[in-house]
Amino acid sequence: MSSRPSQTAQHGSVRKIVRLAWPMLISQWAGIAFAVLDSTMLGHTNPVSLQAMALSVSIFMTIHIGLMGVIHALVPICAQLFGARRHTEIGRFIGQGIWLSLFLSALGGCLLLFPNVWLSFSGDLPPQVRQEVTIYLRICCLALPATLMFRCVYALATSVQRPRLLMYVSLASVLLKLLFNWLLIFGHGGLPAMGSTGAATSTAMVSWIALAVGIAAILRDPFYRQFQLRLGKPAWPAQKEILQLGLPMGGSYLAEVSSFTFMALLAAREGTIVSGGHQILANLVSLLYMFPLAIGIATSSLVAQSLGAQQPEQARHLARIGIRLGLTGVALSLIVVMIARPQILQIYTSDPAIAAMAFALLTILPLLHTSDALQCMLSYILRAHKIATMPFVIQTGSLFGIGLLGGWYFGFGPGYRQLDGLAAVLTPGAPPGVASLWIMCSFSMLLCAITLAIWYWKSVNAQKQ
Repeated sequence: MSSRPSQTAQHGSVRKIVRLAWPMLISQWAGIAFAVLDSTMLGHTNPVSLQAMALSVSIFMTIHIGLMGVIHALVPICAQLFGARRHTEIGRFIGQGIWLSLFLSALGGCLLLFPNVWLSFSGDLPPQVRQEVTIYLRICCLALPATLMFRCVYALATSVQRPRLLMYVSLASVLLKLLFNWLLIFGHGGLPAMGSTGAATSTAMVSWIALAVGIAAILRDPFYRQFQLRLGKPAWPAQKEILQLGLPMGGSYLAEVSSFTFMALLAAREGTIVSGGHQILANLVSLLYMFPLAIGIATSSLVAQSLGAQQPEQARHLARIGIRLGLTGVALSLIVVMIARPQILQIYTSDPAIAAMAFALLTILPLLHTSDALQCMLSYILRAHKIATMPFVIQTGSLFGIGLLGGWYFGFGPGYRQLDGLAAVLTPGAPPGVASLWIMCSFSMLLCAITLAIWYWKSVNAQKQ
């Protein structure tokens, strides 16, 4: 009899997390669908365009996600304010987030204008690939302000537990993206076939439409009037508070995504076929990552609200439930993907050589995804406590020091082919360079997850005392 209240509380917590996470999951899938649509639709044109898209998406996502991480500091800040019922301060912080988005867009745009700096890591690329990457990234400069300002809308809806708005806007965005890609990439409707340039153009168009619809929906919803949303003037105290949490958060985002970017750049040294197979695995990892990401953000938002309401025990309870729920979803999704590998690869490419390369790399997915999911959820829970600097240090050290540097060392450097025995088990049939990159990435994720778990346990025990 004594276990019933505990079981009831656990079921209630699971329902809270799932109710918040599932619309966010669909929104996250919709967001990553832009890159997937570009890769799959261009993958059926020619291998050169697929390689150009692999490099373009990797570079753009590195910059975008790193800057987006800074804006996502608004989620724990606003969630704690919501839990503490300080509603008007939420409106002030969202306005400051808009100003910060515009400043970061200018910074990110400067980085996108010089793609040759990034492509220098890829060795001798065909001129057509370089040209397509350059055009794609320059067009994406136009999309960056809209995508970052939409993150402010995202932060507001997430922190106050109203994520369905994001889901509807994101789903509509995917449909528009599919339509515009069909028109611009292949040249339907009397338009010229623009290939990767059309993909970038459609991304910019859809990003601004999504922002306009998101802002209009919030301004028309009576629920949001209590927050007194306003742009105001840039205020350094509020900007400083966002940046104190946002810079290490953005650094963590950047560490993770840039490690994958440099992996794509290094994998390109082994040729177009290897680069295409690598990009397919990277896309799948991104799609699967959306589930633990949604669970992590939902759990973090609820934990932050509990902390704002001065309920630390409830915060710890929600963190435990969120991690268990996330790992259960990871196991189920891995079973589906590993069983349906051939069918999934047919969606990505009609080139049998690229499909065979991706099939070989997919063997490592269970180790990689489980480790990645756990470190993701733990880092978000720590951010709910406004602990962001140490996760940044841990993630950067693991992903760069062990993952990327180790992958280069064993795949292209002095330790070349020293991981062949391990590669025969984890990536059978893959070339030594790309195999070493994914093996070291997986082990770096595992180390990162273990270290974050230890840090969270120490932080929670310290707060109890």
